Amino acid sequence: MNLETFSFETDADGIAHAIFDVPGRSMNTLTGKAIADIIAITNEVASNEAIKGLVISSGKPSGFCAGADLGEMGQAAGGKPESEMSEAELKKAQFDRGFALNKTLRELETCGKPIACALNGLALGGGLEVALACHYRVAANDNPKLQFGLPEAKIGLLPGAGGTQRLPRLIGVQEALPMILQGTSIKADKALAMGVVNELAASSDTVQKCKDWVKANPEAKAPWDEKGFKMPGGVVHRSPGAGQVATMSNAMLAAKTYGNYPAQKNILSCVYEGTQVPIDAGLRIETRYFINTQQRPEAKAMIRSLFLSTQALSKGASRPAGYPKYELNKVAVIGAGLMGAGIAYEQAKAGIETVLVDISVENAEKGKDYSRKLVEKQVSRGKMTQEKGDALIARIHPTDNYDDFKGADLVVEAVFENPELKAKITKMAEEQLGDTAVFGSNTSTLPITGLAEASVRPENFIGIHFFSPVERMGLVEIIMGEKTSEETLAKSIDYVLAIRKTPIVVNDSRGFYTSRCFGTYTQEGMQMLSEGIKPAIIENVGRQSGMPMGALEVSDSVGLDTALKVGRQMAQAAGIDYNGNELGQMMAWLVEDEGRVGRKAGKGFYDYNEKGKPARLWPDLNKKIDVKIDECPPEMKKELTNRFLVRQAIEVARCFEEGVITDARDADIGSILAWGFAPYTGGCASYIDLIWGIEAFVAEADRLADKYGDRFRPGALLRDMAAKGEGFYDRFPPAGTPAKVAA
Repeated sequence: MNLETFSFETDADGIAHAIFDVPGRSMNTLTGKAIADIIAITNEVASNEAIKGLVISSGKPSGFCAGADLGEMGQAAGGKPESEMSEAELKKAQFDRGFALNKTLRELETCGKPIACALNGLALGGGLEVALACHYRVAANDNPKLQFGLPEAKIGLLPGAGGTQRLPRLIGVQEALPMILQGTSIKADKALAMGVVNELAASSDTVQKCKDWVKANPEAKAPWDEKGFKMPGGVVHRSPGAGQVATMSNAMLAAKTYGNYPAQKNILSCVYEGTQVPIDAGLRIETRYFINTQQRPEAKAMIRSLFLSTQALSKGASRPAGYPKYELNKVAVIGAGLMGAGIAYEQAKAGIETVLVDISVENAEKGKDYSRKLVEKQVSRGKMTQEKGDALIARIHPTDNYDDFKGADLVVEAVFENPELKAKITKMAEEQLGDTAVFGSNTSTLPITGLAEASVRPENFIGIHFFSPVERMGLVEIIMGEKTSEETLAKSIDYVLAIRKTPIVVNDSRGFYTSRCFGTYTQEGMQMLSEGIKPAIIENVGRQSGMPMGALEVSDSVGLDTALKVGRQMAQAAGIDYNGNELGQMMAWLVEDEGRVGRKAGKGFYDYNEKGKPARLWPDLNKKIDVKIDECPPEMKKELTNRFLVRQAIEVARCFEEGVITDARDADIGSILAWGFAPYTGGCASYIDLIWGIEAFVAEADRLADKYGDRFRPGALLRDMAAKGEGFYDRFPPAGTPAKVAA
């Protein structure tokens, strides 16, 4: 055999040992070459009479296998079908490709020889599916990072190598469905208790334990190949318990996904249909659903954004080349409020000495208390040792003295959105900083170029925009001012990566990218309200469109007083009498007459309970609203959904047109991680490219503009892209990749 990703040897007892070890990678994945090797190994084991059994293990200390190579799969995302094939030929070719690994694993499972798998670390997705096709599994009990799971649903796919068929047959539908539908993973001890693995052993002993089992079980079979096999918990259509689980799962799925995620629906179908028939038929059913799911635009979008782009940006793909890695030993944070305190915690957690400054030591200590509370919670839950927690707290140095900044490699300013205050602080901080230090402003709306005017080194001045709560939000928006240097950008990306967050890079403008585009969702909700659409309809459709909260609840979270102030400013700039229209009058009534400023006051569009959670929409809201639409049939839901999502996407397109965004990945990842744009779309750019298609999107936006106003009107960029059949990943590809501009 000529193997590229496995080594293969047979010992004196006739036991073959296949070691999975993809060259040049820290973790094994199921590449096309790896699948070809598995096919070759299966053929060798089945046909060679000298081989009495097989043990599969990993040559990587990190684990067994992380699953399918989504890089290869992502390259095919959006690809055109073979143009010369008939429809029947194409479907057969697609099925054969999709069924190749399933077919091989089934042949391995039924080759008449015992097959065991030694699992020294994680086995996820296809990695776990390979293990499930073995007759016996031994997992390491001394690797804290070991985990088993089928996470495909998280990126819009379903397990396509037997996971939807073997796992329910092994542990029952009730136990298997949450793992498959939600993509949850489990540790070694739970895997043993559930029956996912058969034995635990030290990492160094797993292979030998497998060999011992192979020797002792020459007639091994999979449980479902034994005569009289009965599925644990019963078959769905025959067992009241299993049937109830399927029914409840279907209802819960509808409540959580609103039908936006095809993978979950297809997973339920796979499990329901596949477990009613013999496993060979079940595997064919799974492959058909896998191909159907893989070809859906949602899957292509989610693979591209939630896996490939997120992974690339999280590794610094946007970092300018040619600059050495910036070592951050000491970082100062100005402002010990909620944002500054959260930034200080993340820095200290990453091992960075942190100076936390405020107008008084007492205020700075209060900021440090935020970290103390987070550490206490982590320690109480067993997610952090007391020793590590104490070390984290010790790295935060509260002060009111700017002299303590000396030697800092970077400063993050996180004070109120006041240009004069920020200018004063910039000058005070820079007096203590070295010439190579970076000054970052955490402003969310004020243009960086303007703020940098207070700096003596504007080339070292950059926007570093965090999101609240900092410890839970994984994105940081980096904003380039007109004079910001590439070296400063490289250093800032190094900082964001050091605190284990994902950076996106945008150019300067008011509101930058995320704040500007995020506001369109709440604005559209307010517009609907002024049109007389019932508040509950607005909120329900917002959530059902894929947004994390309804538009009115988001407005409450931002602050209705802030919305009123911004609305008046925008109206004045546009020459509009904000107080003269229904929306302006309603907002003034809510904020100034009723004192309902939002979540922070416990009352806004919603009434809030003592825990700050929305209890109900405020009943008296109807006093100021002439409700004209109080029912929402399917066609109305579709219209409102399109208004919400298209409005946001149009603003994103304008950011491209104005040069605020220059990389489609930043647009997609920023829209999902910053303001929660419907994840099943892959983000705003992919929503236009893949969910709609550029021409259809432009036509829909024009229709909405004709009906509701020019806020929906596509600009010249979108029209040009539609005329040329381009997508955003063609016109604005990853940095360093030539743009594909059609003639």
